[in-house]
Amino acid sequence: MKLRRRDVPAEIPTSSMADVAFLLIIFFLVASFYSVTRGIQFSLPRHDEAALVAEPEAAVLIEIDDAGSLAVDRRPMALDGLRGYLEPRLARNPGKPVILRTSLEAPYRAMTDVFDELRQVGVTNVVIPTTAELAQYGLEGGS
Repeated sequence: MKLRRRDVPAEIPTSSMADVAFLLIIFFLVASFYSVTRGIQFSLPRHDEAALVAEPEAAVLIEIDDAGSLAVDRRPMALDGLRGYLEPRLARNPGKPVILRTSLEAPYRAMTDVFDELRQVGVTNVVIPTTAELAQYGLEGGS
């Protein structure tokens, strides 16, 4: 009895390789897009015991509520008036700390606008307080 031998073609199936290559191209395009966008660039301060000793009256408190409106030292203020309010205080004390307290529901745009204004005025000491620091200054209850 003679067995018939099948000839297997010497070919590598490449139909799925095109799909894999396409998916890899899409993945790297998306991954490179996220590495290009940077957002706000600022360095977080290191733990400094001297910063905890500052009196709240010596600092400027800027609060951003859920709607994105500002309150500076507990008084409502437009974003346009922030520069005029800060410049005389920074002229007397260039190292004056600015405490920036934002609501969790505040729009991201409102915080970036305030950061831009603070940078243009020349504020170098921006404090984003933790819950413990808010409790220390008596700011933990409502805006």
